[in-house]
Amino acid sequence: MVTQSETSRESRSDGNRRGRPRRRPRREEASDRPELFERAVKIRRVSKVVKGGRNLSFSAMMVVGDFNGSVGAALGKAASVPDAVRKGRQNAERAMQPIVTKEGTIPHEVFAKYGSAKVLLLPAAPGTGVIAGGGVRAVIEAAGIQDVLSKTYGGNNPVNSVRATLKALSMLRDPQAERARRLGLTGVHTPSPSSVAEDAETENSENGSPVEEQSVEDASSVESSSDVATETPETEDSKSEQD
Repeated sequence: MVTQSETSRESRSDGNRRGRPRRRPRREEASDRPELFERAVKIRRVSKVVKGGRNLSFSAMMVVGDFNGSVGAALGKAASVPDAVRKGRQNAERAMQPIVTKEGTIPHEVFAKYGSAKVLLLPAAPGTGVIAGGGVRAVIEAAGIQDVLSKTYGGNNPVNSVRATLKALSMLRDPQAERARRLGLTGVHTPSPSSVAEDAETENSENGSPVEEQSVEDASSVESSSDVATETPETEDSKSEQD
């Protein structure tokens, strides 16, 4: 005879208590996600002085990318280092943004400033590699850029360097796409010389006066005006002789 307690134990062991399905473990859910490149650029210990003493905490600057033109970085704060790293990674994944690349490098030169940190990025030939260091290198590698030249100025704070690099990468534009966008917005059209000549011929044909006839008429009008100008002094001389 099966008692009610045994049936309840079986239902609990099966995970179908109250008719709800059993939840998958979180490790399996995490394995379904695509693998992302992540790196801790800077981990700092922060102490806050309060009335009762000092409160110690940690902040971690994390960079996350997919090696395919998407990268993000964020700061995570917690009372322990693992929690700070986890929070920073989650915030960086939410802050990921696409960037423009061209054949493994950047399409053009770009300069950005964040705080006291200044970053200059230059396109490089294939095989050059990533000429950068610190937080700049972590962001560029996470974005999937293979060849680039960089130079940092100003402060050496890695957090500001990372954010200046992200700002510089967000300023990149595809030259061809940008040209097409501007022409579409302004409606600028540069006609060719052949099209201009064709338009002139069609206008003259519609008016019924070819270009050659107009030039002949203009020349005859100029000659008649010159004849009138030469006749006027003779009449004045004849009047003076009669007087």
